[in-house]
Amino acid sequence: MRYFVAVAEELHFGRAAERLRIAGPSLSQQIKALERSVGVDLFVRDRRHVRLTSAGRTLLPDAREILALAGAARRRLASASGPVRLGYVSWLPGELSATVRTDLRIDEWVMPSHIQVERVLEGTLDAAIAWAPRPDDRLDVRLLWPEPLHAVAVARGRAGAVRATDVRVLVDADLTSWDAWNRYAEAFAHDTGATVVHVDDGGIAGPGFHERCLRLGTPVLESPKRHQARLPAGLRTVAVRDPTPVWCWSLVTRADDDRPAVSDLRADAASLTRVAGLHVRPAEPWWTPPEDPLHEELRSLPLADGA
Repeated sequence: MRYFVAVAEELHFGRAAERLRIAGPSLSQQIKALERSVGVDLFVRDRRHVRLTSAGRTLLPDAREILALAGAARRRLASASGPVRLGYVSWLPGELSATVRTDLRIDEWVMPSHIQVERVLEGTLDAAIAWAPRPDDRLDVRLLWPEPLHAVAVARGRAGAVRATDVRVLVDADLTSWDAWNRYAEAFAHDTGATVVHVDDGGIAGPGFHERCLRLGTPVLESPKRHQARLPAGLRTVAVRDPTPVWCWSLVTRADDDRPAVSDLRADAASLTRVAGLHVRPAEPWWTPPEDPLHEELRSLPLADGA
């Protein structure tokens, strides 16, 4: 049913497979098996289009209700026993698991923000530290760290900040890995005049990113992905100004999850990051995507030291 709903909502097998994190042929086989089991075709397919049949349109609301009931059952079972499952993307406060009052299990499946948020919604995670790109009534989003993003530039001349309009931003064709970053980067370029550079090799992080910075010879915005590779000779990190891009790391949980353990995690995570000095903002002007649910909250934070 989950596969059927994904294809029905995307009306594209490739996008649905990316969303579900499975191979396209496997998804097609699962849909065919479902159609055999119910005895009717659910989709009309041709080389360019996918659309629901009348039977598919009839099944869709029931399928959504079945998934909602299954998710609710999982949450009820989770509330009775077991630890709180926390996923993350690339940043995790080191003291979190040792400090919180909750029996916390860190999920080792490190995935991008859009996937971790989806896992929270579907109930396979109880919480995630991720970027939530837009308001969603189904989610409770608590600000942990508004991280100012920097650019990587060729090391020549005097060091200093660069203007946003002079920055390049990389957008990758791989939506499974980079959908959240792509949304952020494209919105930043649209609002500031930065230049989008399309790539298809995953070079938004790691050595591939550094090689592209050297080839371009112009400042390139660094993603919030924690870079394991050391910055090579010939490159340096520089601040971005007018405006400073800010990526809001948040604790994301389901809004209807009122278990005491989850409430404790929300309070403890926010308190820990506040004590650590992370609840600060850069000097004006700074930028977050207009739809960021924490945009207004960011305005109320104190300035960072030296800002």
